[in-house]
Amino acid sequence: MDSKDNNIEKILIASITPYFLEKEFFWFEENLDKILEAKNTQTFFQDNIIFLEKYQTYNFSHILRKLDEMGYEKVFKVDSPGEFSQRGGVLDVFPINFNHAIRLDFLGNKLEEIRLTGEKLENEEKSKNVLKKRLKSQELFADLKNLKPGDFLVHLDHGIGKFTGIEKFQMQTPEPSGYYVLEYAKEDKLYVPVGLERKLSKYVGFSDPKVSGLGSNLWQKTKRKVKEEVEKLAKDLLELYAKKEVIKRSPYIIDKELESELKSSFPYEETPDQLQAILDIEKDLSKEKPMDRLVCGDVGFGKTEVAIRTSMMAVANNRQTVIICPTTILADQHYNNFIKRFAKLPVRVALLSRLQTKTQQKKIIIDLKQGNIDIVIGTHRVLSKDIEFKNLQLLIIDDEQRFGVKQKERLRQLKESLDVLSLSATPIPRTIYLSLSSFKNVSLMQTPPQGRIAVQTFVAPYNAKIIKKAINFELKRKGQVYYLHNRVQTIYSAKLELQKLLPKAKIGILHGRLSEKDLVKTMDDFQTEKTNVLLATTIIENGIDLPKVNTIIIEDATKLGLSQAYQIKGRVGRSFTQSFAYMFYQPKNLTSLAGERLKALQEASELGSGYKIALRDLEIRGAGNILGREQSGTINKIGLNLYCQILSEAVEKNRNNNY
Repeated sequence: MDSKDNNIEKILIASITPYFLEKEFFWFEENLDKILEAKNTQTFFQDNIIFLEKYQTYNFSHILRKLDEMGYEKVFKVDSPGEFSQRGGVLDVFPINFNHAIRLDFLGNKLEEIRLTGEKLENEEKSKNVLKKRLKSQELFADLKNLKPGDFLVHLDHGIGKFTGIEKFQMQTPEPSGYYVLEYAKEDKLYVPVGLERKLSKYVGFSDPKVSGLGSNLWQKTKRKVKEEVEKLAKDLLELYAKKEVIKRSPYIIDKELESELKSSFPYEETPDQLQAILDIEKDLSKEKPMDRLVCGDVGFGKTEVAIRTSMMAVANNRQTVIICPTTILADQHYNNFIKRFAKLPVRVALLSRLQTKTQQKKIIIDLKQGNIDIVIGTHRVLSKDIEFKNLQLLIIDDEQRFGVKQKERLRQLKESLDVLSLSATPIPRTIYLSLSSFKNVSLMQTPPQGRIAVQTFVAPYNAKIIKKAINFELKRKGQVYYLHNRVQTIYSAKLELQKLLPKAKIGILHGRLSEKDLVKTMDDFQTEKTNVLLATTIIENGIDLPKVNTIIIEDATKLGLSQAYQIKGRVGRSFTQSFAYMFYQPKNLTSLAGERLKALQEASELGSGYKIALRDLEIRGAGNILGREQSGTINKIGLNLYCQILSEAVEKNRNNNY
């Protein structure tokens, strides 16, 4: 097929699937007869290849539809593998299994000519890497759960349309086929088969978009213009991150024996996402380039265990780990978890926070410098200038959105080649952006642990009767309750009111102005069930993991940001008992923006919604300023999801060309 002459007699076009992306070009040539034979009997090959011969008659519109189904992107002008464009009866395609774009000239339905067009592909491996990255980013964004009629969707090839519903039609198959129906300008409709979600993404922008017109070249031109703008941005960003690219450290050696011993003491069965995140981290650490990975998963989905296993990898390589937490309570809880998990292993874990006396702190600081401590867990205290390490290599940031840029930079200054693992339930928009544009790798943990039940969420105007009923129900089943009142000035009078409402409840108070010792004592009392209702500020947001707390009451949810409210809601439902979240609001304080946030919280009821909440938060707040105001206009034209996909691809191309 790869003739030196520009004219070709026949051509095989393979679909953009992981199976074909792993194959070299010569594999397709050597196995052409076997592939065509398999096409006669095997559904996979029927669905994933197009084979064309000169002078044969084909259904032209069927070929266009098949290219779409095989993952090829329709563009204004074909430049890269995986793209196609059409003008009248001329079809340009760049097959992923070929080193050239090809031009197919049709006269009606008859294929008159097949010839090479454009520049020859220089590097097969690099182009495959870009396509693999594209598949991954499409997979991340093709999440159409909670889709409602009226929502805007972006189709990769046809632009922005309004979703009107899913309809079923009787086709050639015995069962009716489902189609996403998208309405475009002039009441045109597009029917996208269920199963082809990778071509669709939700429109996330900062104003309602303009619906595209079907069949015009405007969308392809818009995409091309955006790609050109993004190309420049990708280069600028790569220069910014170039320093990171060249830093190296010696690869980690994975100790299977220690790993197996630690794994065997884990009392639960790992979720597939947990195992994948651990595998991703192992791959990162086995390379010379320092790791920078975000593990994003809902509270209670096992991020702490991923952190424990990663720390073990560092210990096995005689490297120190520092774990930084935003609050003393979370640091204390992590310390207790790590001590328990490493009890039978020769691993030295220390806690460094204001809870220790000056003498204890001094001893820990000396031990860190001498290498007598493998893992140190702490708050901002570990950032102090008096802290030195003998062989620090791994930094784990828990709830990274709680740390400012300066604090993160201080951590990175500790050592340029530091491996960084960030944990987050609702990553800040900038982190989402970087993770999806190739600067930060991301592992999504969206599979709930076995037996976990989604939190039932109620949104309603403030009502004391409902509060009394909800707390009494929880206490009767021997459970515990979080009651969120986010004003320290009035929290003690709120306790008096609550006590009047529930005379038998044992109420504890928790807020950030308590001394460290009082904080820990209050939490201990709650943990040991000396109290059963914890009246608290948003201090409970971070990492307080108590399986008996299965009801949370938020007195005024309008005062919280969307990601923050979602994070706090996740403090219940950590066991296998049905849990409840009551989000109240004062009707007089309900702005349209606050109403949007509460609606989004109620919609994000299924387990594992944290990542989507962060994107929704970005949409509601209109915070398009991820990289500067100038990007928001471009993002509005095609939506944030597609913008990130295009940026991710541009970065990958530039990186492949430069490194």
